[in-house]
This record gives sequence, C-alpha cells and structure tokens, in this order.
Amino acid sequence: MQGAASAQTQLSGGFAAVRRFLAEVRTDARKPGYILVGDAAYFQQQCRTGLLEALTDPALRDFCVSEFTLGVHTVFDALDRASTPSLMAPFQLVFVRNVRALYQRGAKKEEFAAMEAYLRAPNPQALLVFVADHLHIPADARRMEMQDKEQYEKIRESLGAWCGLVELAEAAEADAMRWLVATAAQAGVQCQADAARELTDALHGDLMAMSSELEKLLLYVSGRDRITLEDVEAMVSTARQRSLYELTDAISAHDRARALALLHGLLNASDGGEDAAIGHLYMLARTFRQMLVVLEKNVRDSRAIWQALWPGFRVAPFVADDLIRQARRYKNRSDLLRCVERVAHADRDLRSSPVDKRLVLEQLVIDLSAMGQTARV
Repeated sequence: MQGAASAQTQLSGGFAAVRRFLAEVRTDARKPGYILVGDAAYFQQQCRTGLLEALTDPALRDFCVSEFTLGVHTVFDALDRASTPSLMAPFQLVFVRNVRALYQRGAKKEEFAAMEAYLRAPNPQALLVFVADHLHIPADARRMEMQDKEQYEKIRESLGAWCGLVELAEAAEADAMRWLVATAAQAGVQCQADAARELTDALHGDLMAMSSELEKLLLYVSGRDRITLEDVEAMVSTARQRSLYELTDAISAHDRARALALLHGLLNASDGGEDAAIGHLYMLARTFRQMLVVLEKNVRDSRAIWQALWPGFRVAPFVADDLIRQARRYKNRSDLLRCVERVAHADRDLRSSPVDKRLVLEQLVIDLSAMGQTARV
C-alpha cells in the first residue's frame, strides 16, 4: 500500500498541480482566489473534492458551497456572496463557472475592477474558485493550440495577477498508466502491464473514464488478486469498440486473413459469444455509414469530422483519424453503398435463425474485404 501511495506522489503534470494546490489551501499561504485552468474533468473533480475535505464541515456543506455560472449570474453576485459572512457556515467556497464570458463581448472593466477590489481585501472566511474549463492543456504544453494559448495568457495577465493559477493539463500516457496501476494496488489488486496499457489506449488516457471503468473491473475480478488483459477486453466497451475499428481497418485494406482473425477475436471476447453477432453487425453497419458520410463530404481531418457527423452519430476522438483514413481507401460512394447493402443482407440472414451465426459473419467479412479498390492510404 505504501508503494502505491509513493507511486501516486511521483506522478507529474496535472497530478502534481492538484497535489500542490490542495497542499497550499490547507496552509496560511492560501490565496483568496484560484483559477482552475483546463478541461481535464478528473482533475477538476479532484480539486473540488479536496477543497471540500480541507475547508468545509461535512455536516454544513449545504451552507458552505455556492455555485455561480457567468451568463446566468453576474460576477457581482459571486463577489457579494464571498464578501458576506455566513451565519450558518464558518467557511464558504464560491465556485464561478463559465469564466470565458469574462473575455467575450466587451472589456468588462467594471467586473475586473470589482474582482480586483475584492481580492485585494478579501473575506478571510471565503475562497473564490474560478473554473476555466473552456481551455485544453495537453500533456505537452508546447502543443497547446494557439487560440487556447491566447486565452490562457489573457487569464494569466488579468485574474492571474490576484489569484493562484492551477494548470490542469491532461495526463501523459505513461502517467495515466502508472496512476491506474497505483490506484488498483491501493485496492489490493495488481493491474498487469498489458491490461493497463490496453485500458489507457482504449480510453485515450481519459482519467475520468478510466476511473469509472476501473471500478467496474475491480468488482468484476472480486475474489482475484489481478486484472488481466482478458478482463479489460471482456468488460470495457471502448476496448471492444477499438477492436471493431481494427476490423474495419483490415476490411478496407482488403486484408482478409487479418479481418477474419480480428472477427474471431471479437466473437471470443464477447460476453454473449455468437449471440453478440447482431450487436457486432449493428456496429459494422454504423461504421460503414459513417465512412459514407465522411467520403461524401470529403472530410480530411479530425476537426472537420465533428461538423460532418451529427450528434448521436459521431465517433470517439481516438478513432476519428482512423475512420477518415479507412473511408478514403474507397474510390467512390458506390463501393461503400455496396458494403452497407451487404451488411443489411447479413442482418436479414442472422435474424432468420441460421444454423451458425459465426459462419454468416465470416462470409460477410470475406465479401466486404473483396469490395472496392484501394485508392490511397
């Protein structure tokens, strides 16, 4: 257990920023206000939970915490709450969200003047927490997008002059894996390296999603002392989704042998075995329809794909580039239409109670692998 805790303290980036922040707010060095910068939801949650534990009485939390969203409320509302002592709570946490509104449509001189005046003479029994989750800070800050950099500088030069800045950068892949292994170890379970790598890769290093899936995995392996790769493949839906995109990659590349091997892997890993065939078929149909839209709208990069595919029909971020590459392997929309039609025929065959559903899917993959011609990769 001590080794797991030690591994947690060695994590860098957003992990280290949260540790420093929560250590500081417990001391006399605490500032009257802080800005949580970055859209990393897990770190945002850790900051909030840590603040509640450090500064509020659990029995009085309904009276201790106030939430303001700029655009719905004004910054003057938040400042008034922070400066007014509470009769019910010895300490107040005041969260101010949608910070982006302070930097849109006008200079907001009165708002900034009021914030400066308060932060120079704050209520010592209150803490202002500004949440700037409209910015994305990558693990490598040098890759931060120009628009986010410009907005970050505006925040640093204005609010940052009076408040502490907490940079919640997304976790690097290596740190995400170490966190996963250490968190599982704290629960008395060993997460094997290949399982940690698969879960991190499948969820694109999203710590919030990884935390949720790890809870499920710990329940799944209850009574055992380790999480294996097979456990991740069986339980984590995104890992199965990633395998499905690997299948369509093999199909679009006309690699019949690899496609069949991937199909067998999907069927063997499915909870329902052959009964999961219709679910796999649905995902295949959906993926080819997504490719069809991508090809028709001539999508060439992952940013444009969000405009081309409507809500409810979009893909996970980690497969956007793969989907575009696969779609561009087909010369024209008629090839993809034939693929969609062939999947529809297989769906009809499956619902007609065939002797062997696996054979229906195998024949489908063989037929799809032969359709279309490779244009470019």
